[in-house]
Amino acid sequence: MIQNYTAIQERGIEAEEGNLHFFTDTIKLGRISPLAFLEAGNARYPSECFYWKNADRTLTLVGVGHATVLSNQEAEGRFTHIAAEWKKLCASLSKEEKDTAPVLFGGFSFDPKSIKNSEWDGFPSAYFVVPTFQLMIKNGEASISINLITERNDAAEEFERLQNERDLLMRMAARTEKESLAKPKVVSIEERAKEQYMTAVANVAQQINNGEASKVVIARSLTMNFEEEVQSVTALHHISNEQQESYHFGLQKDNQLFFGATPERLIEISGGHAYSACVAGSIRRGKSASEDDKLGIELLEDCKNREEHQYVVNMISNVFEQFCTDISIPSKPELMKIRDIQHLFTPVEGKVAKGIDIFSLVEALHPTPALGGMPTDTSMQIIRQEENMDRGYYAAPIGWIDSAGNGEFAVAIRSALLEGDRAYLYAGGGIVAESEVEKEYEETWVKFRPVLRALGGKIHGE
Repeated sequence: MIQNYTAIQERGIEAEEGNLHFFTDTIKLGRISPLAFLEAGNARYPSECFYWKNADRTLTLVGVGHATVLSNQEAEGRFTHIAAEWKKLCASLSKEEKDTAPVLFGGFSFDPKSIKNSEWDGFPSAYFVVPTFQLMIKNGEASISINLITERNDAAEEFERLQNERDLLMRMAARTEKESLAKPKVVSIEERAKEQYMTAVANVAQQINNGEASKVVIARSLTMNFEEEVQSVTALHHISNEQQESYHFGLQKDNQLFFGATPERLIEISGGHAYSACVAGSIRRGKSASEDDKLGIELLEDCKNREEHQYVVNMISNVFEQFCTDISIPSKPELMKIRDIQHLFTPVEGKVAKGIDIFSLVEALHPTPALGGMPTDTSMQIIRQEENMDRGYYAAPIGWIDSAGNGEFAVAIRSALLEGDRAYLYAGGGIVAESEVEKEYEETWVKFRPVLRALGGKIHGE
């Protein structure tokens, strides 16, 4: 305990009835397992947790409890609404210099105009939370913050209660840390609407050949059924261990967990600079170093994949020209190699223009041609018509922003929605004029593999 009740009162944590106040308080920690803290949080606050680890493994966030929830169910204005609500909260923030900046974490749906009844019905078009307890491990240094947002006048008493709860969570995390967790036992794997997907790919390729679009991404879904309910920490443990080069995320809402390991950053803002990643065009990994190198060269020289990739580069570059200065973009892509797949990759960076926040960039960048198509409006219309699936938060922005304006969003691919003893997996690919139905179908299996394997499934015995 770094502060007692009297010290809190002296600091001035008092709220005038009816006025919004946002208090935060941070303590530094020694070693702590983020997944053990998540498990402890799930025991105390079921369905009110989130998890995030960035791709270079310099930042891990775990949120437990809801200090507040920001959501939006509208098809229009959802990005600006969340941004405005967060700005209003930050204006009421009481924070000392030693305290870590509070974080808002969440995501948006891929297409808020999707009206299909599905497993995603419980998720609004935007869903974000400020955690009551915020674990941050940054560059190896751990801290836990308490966030309290209130209009009541008994803030000091409530803060003391939250301090006691925080200490209990820390003790539970120390007791529950596990060396390993068994993978779920799979009962069955079902391909959902496979024939519909195959027909959609053929139809879209024909439309592209007819000049209606340049590229359209078509996705499909699997259902995995398990012998028993799968815990959130089990899913996140295995996906994190097996996909260490990726972003790891988990967002709980009610009795569902949306989680995954995506290689694709959408946007990061740090100290006034913006960073994005053009990731499009893919091929499998080789079984030997020589085969892997050969496949990588094949990808770099493949016209279809280079064309797909250039669509993304052009679109992200245009967005950066609107919102940033001092832009840097390499002239040629490089290879991004992760465990099951390799992609074409081009980094983009620039200095953020005055008055621009991360939500402005997220809105302008979503959906990139890597997940939607070109041109955007036409490709979205074709997806709604042909895909016959509610993507939910799959292929959409997920991430965080702090009260200082720093933040990062990834594109939520290589992902699944976990609900009890069932999981829904999603994968897609870019369709262009030269696309072949069977090859596109096989490519989706490569993209299913990371989550499928993390949940105990196999493809072709592997």
